[in-house]
Amino acid sequence: MTKVIYEPKGKAREYSPLALNLYLKCSHGCKYCYAPKVRFDNDYFSEPFPRKDVLVNLEKQLKKERIKKQVLLSFIGDVYCDTKDKNETTRKALEILLENKVPVAILTKNERILNDIELIKKFDEHIQIGSTLTFYDQEKSLEWEPGASTPKERLNFLKKFHDEGIRTFASFEPVIEPNESLKLIKESIDFIDIYKVGKLNNYKGIDKSIDWTDFLEKVVYLLRKNKKSFYIKHDLRVSAPSIKLFGNEVLSDEHNVF
Repeated sequence: MTKVIYEPKGKAREYSPLALNLYLKCSHGCKYCYAPKVRFDNDYFSEPFPRKDVLVNLEKQLKKERIKKQVLLSFIGDVYCDTKDKNETTRKALEILLENKVPVAILTKNERILNDIELIKKFDEHIQIGSTLTFYDQEKSLEWEPGASTPKERLNFLKKFHDEGIRTFASFEPVIEPNESLKLIKESIDFIDIYKVGKLNNYKGIDKSIDWTDFLEKVVYLLRKNKKSFYIKHDLRVSAPSIKLFGNEVLSDEHNVF
């Protein structure tokens, strides 16, 4: 049996204690994506397909293990990409996870997730839905994330889940233009429950030109003022050490579903 639920290492561990990758490849084509290099795949941005026997192995693993910690879908690719099976593997995996009472988080940039809203609602408080928010400006988003849903579409589906009583989170990583990220925080403040904020790392020198202390100071002020739950990722904390952070603001697992 191949274990498909695993513990992420390094920076990925800040997002979730456990993870499950359902597909290979991704249709979003994000310029900043690390996966093509990690996977040594020059054709990574093509039509995704399910990992071999992923559902069979998921069922086998859950028969042998009781998973009580949050499982994130997913770090490699997006489970709501334009896949060969029209996201059927995602739906079946969610059904298996629900049956086995496994807490879940889904991070997606695609509004196709709304097709599964009724299934997702069955998890009740044991699921949270999130999206990576990068640009407020649609043209900039299309330039950097050509295959993903537009910023407006992402905000709309997050609001829809929040209105349905589902816990929501927003991932601000990478931060490419700080003012764009700040606009998105302000736009989403009424329907995002948890903010996870990082930075841009080692991308064509852009990160070296950004005043991360100024950015983090504005983020912290805005989120504290609105009494929002948030977590500041390690790389951003290190880049802005003069900004004082407390308690849950630096403890990633405090914001997960268990």
